Amino acid sequence: MKKQVAGPLLIIAGIVLVILAARPIVVPKDFGAHERGYTLGWHRKGNEQYWKDVKIKYQGAAYCKGCHEDNYNRLAASPHRNINCENCHGPAADHPESIAKLPIYRGKEWCLRCHARLPYPTSGRAGIKGLDDPDAHRQGMDCVACHNPHSPKLA
Repeated sequence: MKKQVAGPLLIIAGIVLVILAARPIVVPKDFGAHERGYTLGWHRKGNEQYWKDVKIKYQGAAYCKGCHEDNYNRLAASPHRNINCENCHGPAADHPESIAKLPIYRGKEWCLRCHARLPYPTSGRAGIKGLDDPDAHRQGMDCVACHNPHSPKLA
């Protein structure tokens, strides 16, 4: 075998051996797929309780429907029907127990997350009505001053 082939092969073999030797030292012993199999992915068995104790912050639109059925129904019949309430109102984790009223983000920057014109004609974003020049459109005003996000118009 020629030197220009043998040299790099030896270096690669050395790197693989170093990785295999370091793996038992670096990777925790409780890391693996465990009894739940490979479908749910690799994780540390010792961290399972930690993740079970994490409080879920986002509740989903069905959670909001119980108290806000009018807004939920208007939104369900609008172009915004695929947008979760919490995208605009923030996570409902402690609502209504600790947080009496969720924030209502009224700034133009919130609407521009979806409605800024992007130069991607083949993406789904191209079909969303957007602003070519957001700074020139109704300077100093929030979008909700003229537009109702729970009942947006198609045209």
